[in-house]
Amino acid sequence: MEAIATLGQISSPQYPSLTSPYTHHSITIMSSKDSNLLNNFKIPDYILVPESKTQSIEVGNDHDSVPKSPVLVFINSRSGGQLGGELLKTYRTLLNEKQVFDLGENAPDKVLHSIYAKLENLKVQGDQFAMKIMERLKLIVAGGDGTAGWLLGVVCDLKLSHPPPIATVPLGTGNNLPFAFGWGKKNPGTDQNSVEQFLDQVMKAKEMTIDNWHIVMRMRAPKEGSCDPIPPLELPHSLHAFQRVSAGDELNVEGYHTFRGGFWNYFSMGMDAQVSYAFHSERKMNPEKFKNQLVNQSTYAKLGCSQGWFFASLFHPADRNIAQLAKVKIIRRRGKWEDLPIPPYIRSIVCLNLPSFSGGLNPWGTPNQKKLEQRDLTPPFVDDGLLEVVGFRDAWHGLVLLAPKGHGTRLAQAHRIRFEFHKGTADHTFMRIDGEPWKQPLPVDDDTVVVEISHHGQVNMLATETCKSTSVNDPLSPRHTDDAEEDDSDEDEHSTGEEFRKFGAADTFRIPDDVDISHLS
Repeated sequence: MEAIATLGQISSPQYPSLTSPYTHHSITIMSSKDSNLLNNFKIPDYILVPESKTQSIEVGNDHDSVPKSPVLVFINSRSGGQLGGELLKTYRTLLNEKQVFDLGENAPDKVLHSIYAKLENLKVQGDQFAMKIMERLKLIVAGGDGTAGWLLGVVCDLKLSHPPPIATVPLGTGNNLPFAFGWGKKNPGTDQNSVEQFLDQVMKAKEMTIDNWHIVMRMRAPKEGSCDPIPPLELPHSLHAFQRVSAGDELNVEGYHTFRGGFWNYFSMGMDAQVSYAFHSERKMNPEKFKNQLVNQSTYAKLGCSQGWFFASLFHPADRNIAQLAKVKIIRRRGKWEDLPIPPYIRSIVCLNLPSFSGGLNPWGTPNQKKLEQRDLTPPFVDDGLLEVVGFRDAWHGLVLLAPKGHGTRLAQAHRIRFEFHKGTADHTFMRIDGEPWKQPLPVDDDTVVVEISHHGQVNMLATETCKSTSVNDPLSPRHTDDAEEDDSDEDEHSTGEEFRKFGAADTFRIPDDVDISHLS
């Protein structure tokens, strides 16, 4: 039977959380069974605290004294409304609170640099326990896709001697990264039982490598005005967001403004990014209205209507279609730069790394073997150094993704891709990276804005049995599906009928039930 103790009544190293400032007035003492489970994940203080004295923990031949799955937990306490803060408290209660970090207070690059420096130092001293901790270490990140991308970027950039694999807790609106690796897309439970179940999944999860993509944007300093990206949110730490390069950076070119960033899931441009920008701007102005995932998704869908995404032919000027905005070039698996023709009706383009977009949909689908051979395509692996490039006309076109064999307009697979924007009638467009949008001013004189995406290394993820992603290195991953499609056209007819109004799932491509489309202006 569980016993209840009031804070301050018990002080024991076995229960470090009892004196935690993050604990409520009463706490639950875990049973021995629960304690044994959690010991698989706990890391002792002498590894976590830089100046602490080394402890002698004996490691036998069977390594039973070493945790099976030691974890460092990073939580965005501001994600998921109140859930981030509650999740932080639960993890700090169940584990050593020094291995659980609030990303609002601790930047992950500093945390990982400090802990790995300590581990390397202990390794030099011959500490077998610390060496095993480093070999088995895993990371857990709880937040939106932007938060997860931040941690992935840090791990990739630090070039650690033994990079840890990463599990993602869905705590945002879209949650495309967690969904792609089988961790779900609904906000998690924050109670002890839910966290223990998640930790158990982490211990059993398999490792999977995914590609990292580098993005550079360069434009000549304009004669007047600015071409700087205009984000709706302040993103001071996030490595996936654009940052201006310094004067000493090798990418810097005199007389130009150069920005760099990175992404793991997707880069998109056009109307889908416009809707996302409207949502993030609204949330920034009225944060008190965005504390519930269902409310967030409904608001997103309504903005898709008000922004004209469902009626793009009426509300979206043709000069903002992708072909009129930019000249697109790609390098395929091999070869040189070549022009990529973009159909004139495409209003949104997505460069996709993972099979999860707009709340878990797969825009690329699964081409059958005939199409793969005819168009020199491959299945959409997450670690093959290729991006899948897909186009959409409007939200109605996107609704075909909800059908079993639905997909967008497949444009190409590319190892590198470049967008060149010249002076035109449109003075701006919208872009987004892994869910984070911005408004991008375009040239007002005879100069060109260039956005170029290239491969930039890999990182290890943790995936469950329900993982949607496939690996080129996994012999069990399907190479093709002969009956994946029956049609021979990548330009599927799409319905605008009433039957699509009730489809759930995708925020960007769903009209909420309480919106009367006849009264939209």
